[in-house]
Amino acid sequence: MKVILLADVQGHGKKGEIVEVNDNYARNYLVPRKLAQEATKAVLNEYNQKLEREARLAQQEKEEAMELKRQLEGKTITVKVRCGGGKMYGSVTAQDVADGLSELGYTVDKKKIILKDTIRTPGIYDVDIRVYRETLARIKINVVAVEIK
Repeated sequence: MKVILLADVQGHGKKGEIVEVNDNYARNYLVPRKLAQEATKAVLNEYNQKLEREARLAQQEKEEAMELKRQLEGKTITVKVRCGGGKMYGSVTAQDVADGLSELGYTVDKKKIILKDTIRTPGIYDVDIRVYRETLARIKINVVAVEIK
């Protein structure tokens, strides 16, 4: 009997795969425990439509990420940090960079911002932003000291 696995089943396959198993094993173990569903024509058609829909969504997400990369590439944002006596208090974080990007109108999750080194002095630094899986956009940040008295 052909079934679509709804969860990983050791020795048979991973979630989403269509596999051939013994009829009794499918009826008495896999289907009652909701580990698999019988692969009828209607179910296979629905499954194929779901795969196509997921592929379209992934393609759309990739296109949006490439557009964001194109927009961000080469941008320079200014990050103001508090200083006293010529020394910075703390360091520049990914949240600071995300806040600077949001001021320009871009919403970027701070988890996607990659700071190569700890930034503890004013200056200009390169920062990478992961826009899509292995695709990075490189921006520059200008760290400006604001004296506190």
